[in-house]
Amino acid sequence: MKKTAILSILFAGFLFAFSSCLKDLDTVPLDDSEVTAADVFNDPAAYQQILAKVYAGLAVSGQQGPAGMGDISGIDEGFGQYLRGLWYHQTLSTDEAVIGWDDQTIKDFVYQSWTTTDVFVAAMYYRIFYQISLANEYIRQTAGNVLDDRGVTGQLRQEVEMYRAEARFLRALSYWHALDIFGNVPFVTEEDPIGAFLPEQTDRTSLFNYIESELLEIIPMLAEPRAANHYGRADRAAAWMLLAKLYLNAEVYTGQPKYTETITYCNQIINAGFTLQPNFRHLFNADNHLSTDEIIFRVPYHGINTQTYGGTSFIIHAQIGGAMNAATYGVDGGWGGLRTTKSVVNLYPSGDPRALFFTEGQELEIENLSEFTHGYASTKFTNITRDGNVGSNLAFPDTDFPMFRLADAYLMYAEAVLRGGTGGDAGQALQYVNQIRERAYGNSSGNITAGQLTLDFILAERARELFWEAHRRTDLIRFGKFAGNTGYVWPWKGNSRDGLETNQRYNLFPLPASDVTANPNLTQNPGY
Repeated sequence: MKKTAILSILFAGFLFAFSSCLKDLDTVPLDDSEVTAADVFNDPAAYQQILAKVYAGLAVSGQQGPAGMGDISGIDEGFGQYLRGLWYHQTLSTDEAVIGWDDQTIKDFVYQSWTTTDVFVAAMYYRIFYQISLANEYIRQTAGNVLDDRGVTGQLRQEVEMYRAEARFLRALSYWHALDIFGNVPFVTEEDPIGAFLPEQTDRTSLFNYIESELLEIIPMLAEPRAANHYGRADRAAAWMLLAKLYLNAEVYTGQPKYTETITYCNQIINAGFTLQPNFRHLFNADNHLSTDEIIFRVPYHGINTQTYGGTSFIIHAQIGGAMNAATYGVDGGWGGLRTTKSVVNLYPSGDPRALFFTEGQELEIENLSEFTHGYASTKFTNITRDGNVGSNLAFPDTDFPMFRLADAYLMYAEAVLRGGTGGDAGQALQYVNQIRERAYGNSSGNITAGQLTLDFILAERARELFWEAHRRTDLIRFGKFAGNTGYVWPWKGNSRDGLETNQRYNLFPLPASDVTANPNLTQNPGY
């Protein structure tokens, strides 16, 4: 599927709906014209078109871009878009970002003071399960017996079986987000009935095991890494990367470490032919679709065909304000919202080229969250190509979001070795970290020694390398530095200018109160 097409195809025949609570988790009503699945799948192209809708759930907010027919209700479409919600939870809740807006409870992410009725938390929860619902229905409609009944054979059958594996990957990805962000959640698969029912709640260990088993089963069915004509789709490397992420955090999720398994799947990725993009900044600009050597899985965007007020449109516009010239970053204006804290700025040593901050007219200290000039602004993501040209649309960037990339696999390998995983090598870990730093510095001046490669260094290096790529919350939790008695605070954590410790309950987000009330099978997360 080409970049200009993969996410612009609407779901022909079905309009998926999602109710305000999970009692209707898997309801997939037909539209008013009473088009049936048999009608839709009379056209062989429908299998690819409907899969495109499942992928589109990560990138856009509804059936009409940039807004107008939202997939979920109860919140502005831009705020309720999947990637934007993920970014709020993974980045805005950490030392990586603050926001100056006063929209509803948005600053509660910065303060770590969200509640069970937070509209942004609920939007992410329902967005995740809407995405799971889409994938479940696609998986139902591509089951072997269903394909037999439709007479699907030959080359089309082979293609559909791969599509089905991709839908299972996308479902596993969303269940991983649910596991990581919410913990014990409702659980529904294609085996459950369509219609109104009350899903049972699964526990974190069981969900971990399910995601693991799904990924291990589908790997042989997915395309080989970096296959031709596979842009923006999940291949085996994407599944390996998700497994590595799952295993790296296994001790948080299940109480049992799996660092050896982390090394195993990082090795699979590293040995699959990926290489670091020579220019770090090319990973985050308007033609980063060319960075296929490093980006393993992405959420694709195109300014004409994939329009949203979430995704990289949100990241790029919201990072611009004050004395910043929006045209420099390839967009038509700034939203004056996002900055970072001194805690992250101070992690970058002098001369680290990855310190992509706008400082002119900006204060390092954040006296007033609502004042854009308080806090350094980021210039990491742009809608400018590597040749200096503007993307196809000033309002909606062409910039893909790199969800998984090789540098992360290098850092995960090194961390897993330091944490005692077997099958790795400390010398190799050091080499991988120094490759990342040589790419950043352009030479070996930033290289470190074996004695400097510690877990504390890894956490800091992940912040420097993966800034604003939606990994920080998970990293801080794994290192015991997010919520609770952590010994680590940052500006405005705990609703204090200098930062305060927060309750350990914030290591998980709450299930929405509306859903717990509606479904007696659900138990709220501890402390809420």
